[in-house]
Amino acid sequence: MTELNLARCFPDMDEKERQQLARRSLLETGMLAAETCVLYTSRPGWAYRYIVEVHNDEIIRAYLNSGRGVILAAPHLGNWEVLGWQLVKLGPTTNMYMPPKLPAVDRLVRKSREMAGFNLVSVDRKGLYSVLKALKSGEIGGILPDQTPKDDSAGCYAPFFAAQAFTMTMLSKLTQSTGCAVVFGFAKRVPKGFDLYFEDAPDEIYDKDEATSVNALNKGVESLVKRAPEQYQWEYNRFRKQPQ
Repeated sequence: MTELNLARCFPDMDEKERQQLARRSLLETGMLAAETCVLYTSRPGWAYRYIVEVHNDEIIRAYLNSGRGVILAAPHLGNWEVLGWQLVKLGPTTNMYMPPKLPAVDRLVRKSREMAGFNLVSVDRKGLYSVLKALKSGEIGGILPDQTPKDDSAGCYAPFFAAQAFTMTMLSKLTQSTGCAVVFGFAKRVPKGFDLYFEDAPDEIYDKDEATSVNALNKGVESLVKRAPEQYQWEYNRFRKQPQ
């Protein structure tokens, strides 16, 4: 899956270079798995000890101080669990959550995230209403923007690097209905821990035209991925839905 996704996104990349990137990606995914296990089983605050630098979190603070809600769009890049611990320091945070199939794993994940201070809500109409309410109240809503929607009516196709990816429209709809801001973020793995990055979304993400907004969403994800392409989860089946 990793090599297939890389071939779709970087068709002009030298094959040897693409194979090297695939190997690095798999190694980084292994590190993510190990870090996550430690995070889920450690005492509260473990993640804070390994946050080396935080870049531009004042963007989020400024929006919240003005009373404007913020969608934090955090793709499958670096370690999004560590990013979440920093996020709850900035303000009340509601995250949509899809439980793992194993009940024991679900309990572990819930305990860790709720211990961090997240308000976890289900990935359904009720959960969406909770995120909507949080954004209208000037709080933070965390979303994985590169998660492929299961429902055909919940997304549309948009360019992602050199490929077409079925992309959620939920984020665009939330911005239109709440007037919230959108900020992208990720925790980049560095030698002594993690550097956290936040950046404003492209202006086009607020466009009333859904296609324009969704295209900007993918452009924002691309911008982050280019900073650490080996730390993106190319193993994720991002292109399981394709246009006819």
